[in-house]
Order: sequence, then C-alpha cells, then structure tokens
Amino acid sequence: MAFKQDSDDGVYLRDSVQTAAKILVVGHFAVGKTTFIGTMSEIPPLRTEEVMTQAGEGIDDLKGTPGKSTTTVAMDFGRLTLSENLVLYLFGTPGQQRFVQVWEDMSRGALGALVLVDPERLEESFPIMDLVEQYGIPYTIAVNRFTDSQNHEDAEIREALDLLPETPLVTCDARDQRSSANALIVLVRYLQSRLS
Repeated sequence: MAFKQDSDDGVYLRDSVQTAAKILVVGHFAVGKTTFIGTMSEIPPLRTEEVMTQAGEGIDDLKGTPGKSTTTVAMDFGRLTLSENLVLYLFGTPGQQRFVQVWEDMSRGALGALVLVDPERLEESFPIMDLVEQYGIPYTIAVNRFTDSQNHEDAEIREALDLLPETPLVTCDARDQRSSANALIVLVRYLQSRLS
C-alpha cells in the first residue's frame, strides 16, 4: 500500500484508494457530532466551532448539556480509511433549526447518514430524521450513551422514534473509538446490503 506525506504535520494519504464515500453525521443540538468526528477521524478534523453568545439564549436549549460553550456553525469534517479501497469522508452538520439550509448542500452525494440521538432527548431527533428522510438518505440510528443517561431498551427507542424494522439501531459513546467505529460499521454494512 502506498502512502504520501500530505504535509509536515505527519498526516499521510493513501494514493491507492479507489473509492471514497461521503457519510453525514447528523443529530440535534449538543448530541455529540463534533466529538464523534473528532474521535473517528484519522486526520486532525476540520471544525467550525464558535463560542456561544447571548444571542443564542432562548434559542439553543442547553438543558442536559452542562459545560457546553461552543457550537458548530457550518460543519465538521474528518476522514477514515476503512480499507485499501475505501475511505469515508465524514461530514457533521449543525443541529440547530436555523442551520437547516446547510443540509441541501451537505446532502448532495451522501451515501448514508449516521443519526446520533440522545436517549434523554429523543423528541429533538424528529426534525433531523425528517430532513434525512426528505433527502432520501439511508440512515442508521446511533444512540449516544452519556454517562448519566438512563438505560433504555432498544425496543423502547425504536418505538419512540417510530423506526422501520429494517432501520439499524446501535449504541455508541461518541468519545470512545471502538464503539463509534462499530456504529460506522453498522451503517456501512446497511448501505452495502441495500446495494445487493
């Protein structure tokens, strides 16, 4: 397998990669999208985080997100090489309703979406799932387990989100590389199954 140095920061690109896949990492505000991409990216992720200001008071609900002081205003981007022939480009979208216009551009060419949900704020996932379905993007639900969240059964979450039986549901911790990688693997396998 051939590598070439991309820059002096030690990041290497494979020049034998044959297929690149665009994957969206989506979810409501403060669900862990930026953390997920940072955990999974093999390159330093591109982040468009800005400090939250008083202008967001009353608009961005910080309930259940102690210590959150920044928010994504355009996108997050990361890259993950799965094999010699397949690289995933991970695009994280802002979760607030006011950034919904970004979705049209972000959804173009996306093969699938990993929808992160917080089991304590499932109702905030509905507008995001509506957008994913509106743009016809196949998706997997990844329940981001926060350390202080209750343990909900998969059947409860499926019912609450009104998921079709074939929609994959997986649990992950966006801070943990192994469980986050598993969530991406479930999505990729689901996308492959739709092609066969």
